[in-house]
Amino acid sequence: MRLDKLIESRLQTTRKEMKRLFLMKRVRVDDIVEMNPQRNVDSQLHQIVVDGQQLFTEHVYYLLNKPKGAVTAKQDANCQTVLELIAEPDRRKELYPVGRLDRDTTGLLLLTDNGQLGYDLLQPKLKVQKTYRAIVNEEVIEEDVAAFAKGIVFHGGIICQPAELEIIAASPTASEVALTIQEGKFHQVKKMFLACGKKVVELERLTMGPLRLPPDLAQGTYRSLTQSELKQLKKYFR
Repeated sequence: MRLDKLIESRLQTTRKEMKRLFLMKRVRVDDIVEMNPQRNVDSQLHQIVVDGQQLFTEHVYYLLNKPKGAVTAKQDANCQTVLELIAEPDRRKELYPVGRLDRDTTGLLLLTDNGQLGYDLLQPKLKVQKTYRAIVNEEVIEEDVAAFAKGIVFHGGIICQPAELEIIAASPTASEVALTIQEGKFHQVKKMFLACGKKVVELERLTMGPLRLPPDLAQGTYRSLTQSELKQLKKYFR
């Protein structure tokens, strides 16, 4: 939550009073004077003290194993949304999915009501890595690995950043691979393989930044981030 919004809501200050607290150096985060009103904070990670009073936030962070068929949208007239997989008591008005997964893609999806964190995790300059497991309908060869490392060029001239492609198993009729990218272009993984003349028939996201898909989290289920997982996201709070 932005510090200025937190101060105004918890201390019931006016905008002018809130700004004065910063000017008077009465705002401290982790015992350091903070001068940035737009600083994103969470009391689960930070000690927030304003004018001698400790303030607390109430953000939630859910790790969902997205199933096929669910869409990463807040509302959809025809399909089940990922928000509908969250139990009613856990839903909040501001809760939303961070980034998108195609309807037929499964795997790790972060949902939170901390809008600033979600925004920052998707910024290209932060180069948040995402790893996918894919099943491809043809044999993936070392020439493909080299092409991905160089940077795949889509039809139309759009150039992807270099990506790490690992061949797990390969045969003339199917291959299993792991792919790590730092972008989030529309249908990017599928288009990258199409540019090499191959088709993705199954796709699962395994990681996003420091977050990992738990092996015991069944598709369609979710859980709150552990404190350890949340701490790993602290560097993205700006």
